[in-house]
Amino acid sequence: MKIRLLAVGQKMPDWVTTAYVDYAKRLTDDVRLELVEIPAAKRSKNSEVDKMKQQEGDALLAAIHPNERVIALEVGGKEYSTPQLSQQMDNWLQSGQHVCLLVGGPDGLSSAVLKRADSLWSLSPLTLPHPLVRVIVAEQLYRAWTLLKGHPYHR
Repeated sequence: MKIRLLAVGQKMPDWVTTAYVDYAKRLTDDVRLELVEIPAAKRSKNSEVDKMKQQEGDALLAAIHPNERVIALEVGGKEYSTPQLSQQMDNWLQSGQHVCLLVGGPDGLSSAVLKRADSLWSLSPLTLPHPLVRVIVAEQLYRAWTLLKGHPYHR
């Protein structure tokens, strides 16, 4: 199964890239994690937030592959414990469907993206820095996968 993480924003700090790559490469053949960076809309002092979200949303929607299960990361989404996420991952694996996770820009996801999503996932009720979200998602997916495999990482 391939999990694609579509994230708005480019040129992350080195520590973000290093941490993300470290967790992504730990996953083996049955689960692969791929990052797709979507350019953020150009912002200025007078930028309209809705217009920026729509631009980024259109780019996210265009990057979704047909037949992917789409999960938007959204503060109002469902929260999972690690064992629950592991069960979700098992369901994804059993379905044979690839997964596409969507992370919005600084202003969040457009309504069109939220409507397109098959489900919404909340990492936390806290507002997290978008670069850190990439690392948390990669680590939590790896942790969930290790539970499925009976690996001791989760202890």
